[in-house]
Parts: sequence; structure tokens; C-alpha cells
Amino acid sequence: MHADPLIAGAASRGGDLAAIDALIERQLIPQIIDIDRQALYPADFLRALGALGGFAGVVAPAHGGNGLGLRHTLDVMQAVSRQCLSSGFLVWCQTACARYLQLSCNEAAKAFWLPRIARGETMAGTGLSNTMKSNDGIENFRLSARRVAGGYEIDGTLPWVSNLGRDHVFVTGCPSDDGGMMFFLVDCANTSVHLADCAHFAALDGTRTLACRFRSTFIADAEVLAHPDEGRAYLRRIKPGMILAQMGMGLGLVAGCVALMHEANRQLAHVNRYLDDQVGDIEAALADAHERTHALAETLACEPLADVVPEILRLRAAGSELALRAANAAMLHQGARGYLMRSPAQRRLREAYFVAIVTPALKHLRREIAQLQAADAGLAA
Repeated sequence: MHADPLIAGAASRGGDLAAIDALIERQLIPQIIDIDRQALYPADFLRALGALGGFAGVVAPAHGGNGLGLRHTLDVMQAVSRQCLSSGFLVWCQTACARYLQLSCNEAAKAFWLPRIARGETMAGTGLSNTMKSNDGIENFRLSARRVAGGYEIDGTLPWVSNLGRDHVFVTGCPSDDGGMMFFLVDCANTSVHLADCAHFAALDGTRTLACRFRSTFIADAEVLAHPDEGRAYLRRIKPGMILAQMGMGLGLVAGCVALMHEANRQLAHVNRYLDDQVGDIEAALADAHERTHALAETLACEPLADVVPEILRLRAAGSELALRAANAAMLHQGARGYLMRSPAQRRLREAYFVAIVTPALKHLRREIAQLQAADAGLAA
């Protein structure tokens, strides 16, 4: 039996969850209000998390990873999101980009960028929202690629890409004029990539979410992760894990809401017992979602193309619904205290809506599930 390259050497390459919990306690928690209210981008925390191996689970040891797999990435994201979903989302952006690279066939790009991203030396985003929605027929592509000597020229604008800055990178994809979908890495140091503030959000405003404009921006072949004839197969490889990994945000938020419910019940259990959702109900649903998420993560770790897409879509939709349910329950359990601007309860409620609207949004997931069900019914007929 051959050792899985994502597991070999894992024990000596970082990612200790106790050390990560201590970092969250020491460095993230004191910043949460400023992250939420002042749009503070937690750069120092993210780099320290990378140094501890928090981003390295989805990266093979050969490329600087810790080999602990998608399950470890989910655990890190859950630990961060339990306190601050904005920061948990940044963990997802960073690790999603790393996984896109890991699953590409561009060995030179992997060798150069993955160690830097895994260690948190280079921050990384994911610009695949429009790509995914357009590929599923929900909206039009906002970017286009034209084949030129040595690479492609990109035109168009992505309105919202998160975890960005001039020293950051991100991955996106678009149709090419020679047919098919191509995917590529964008180095934001490229001066022909124009970054601009785009909007202020009800929550997650500290995520460095910027608009990205391309005007005949040259992307060399060395930065291409999948050429047009490879694009559809590449999307099939990265999409299931990209969606499943978002469960780390939802699971963490729900765990944070459970903590708020317990806190409220120390004084208000006698009246909170009349609310529809009790802490035991949310805890049971959380335990079930956690078990299902980890099982699917193990399956994808063995085979990224495993036939589990319907299960992932249903789980991710259920995760959105549970996040909304738990945040609503936490708010009602806290009562008037939860309505104060400094209260985590009202922040968790705003964050829960993000779990349900980030791509793929709850309505997007339900649409895909319905399409799969219709296709299965057609085959059965």
C-alpha cells in the first residue's frame, strides 16, 4: 500500500489545534468588535495562524503542507468561526485558493505559491463566485479571456473578491475565445489588475472584499491552472471540496450560538424553556452536521471526484438553515441583552445570513438539488 502524499509527514508539520485555540484566545478575540464595527482586517492573526499550520491541511507535504487534509481545515475554520465568522471566512478564502492550486496540474505554480500560501506568507482569495454561478446558468460571465502569445488577455470586472490586497493572490476562471473554461491565478501585484473598494456590508466588512477590474490584463501560461480544454474537468475536481469546506464556517457559528444559549440560560432558563428551539435541539443538529461533514471530508480526501455531490449540496443547504435557526435561537435566548450593538448575539444573526448567501447561496443550492432530483426522476421514468 502506498502512503497518501497528504498524510505522509503530517505529525511533524504543524497544525496543532490546541495552539490554534490559544492563538484565537490571545490575538483574535480582543479584535472581534473592531473587525465587525471598524472593518479591521486581521492580518497579523492570519499570518500567525499560517505559521501554526492553520492553512496547511489541504496542501501536500511536498508543497509545504502538513498533510492533515480537508478535515483539519474544517476544524481550524470551525474554531475561528466559533468566535468570528468574518475571520473564519478568510480562512476559507485562503485554504480554498490553496486547494485550487493543489488540484491543478501546474507543477511550477504549485511549487512556487503553495508553500507561501500554506505558511500564511502570501494571503490568498478566491474569485470563483461569478464563475460558479455563470457555469450553473444563474448569471452571465463577467470576465472573458483571449488567447495571445504566451498566455491570455483578460477583460472584465469581478465586483466582489475577498481576502485581497496588493501583496495577495486569488484564483478565478472564465470562458476563452478558443472555447471552453480556463482557470488562472491572479497576482494582485500586477499593475494592470485594478482593485477598488466596492461596498460596505452588514457583516463581514473586515474581509478586504474588493472589486477587481481587468483591462487587457496579461496572464502568462505559467499562471494558468487549467486551460480551456481542461476547465470543465478541473471545475469538477475543485467544486465539491470548495462547497463542503464552507461547512467549517457554519459549524463554528452554530457552536458559538450554542455557547450564547448556555450563557443566557444561566439566568433565563425558566423563561427560555418556552422558546421553540432549545439548546439541546441545536446541539443535536450540530453534532449530526459535524459527523456528516467529517465523513464527506474523508471521502473527498481519498477521491476528489467521489460521487457525493448530491450529499454535499444537501448538507451545505442544511448548514445554512441550521446557522439561521441557531442564530435566531441565540438572539431570542439572550433577549434585550442580545440587541445591544456590542452583543455577539446580534452579530451572529447578521453573520448567519452570510452563511446562507455566500456562493453557493441557499437558493443556488436548492436549485441544484432540484435539478439533480429532476434528472434522477427522468432517468427512473
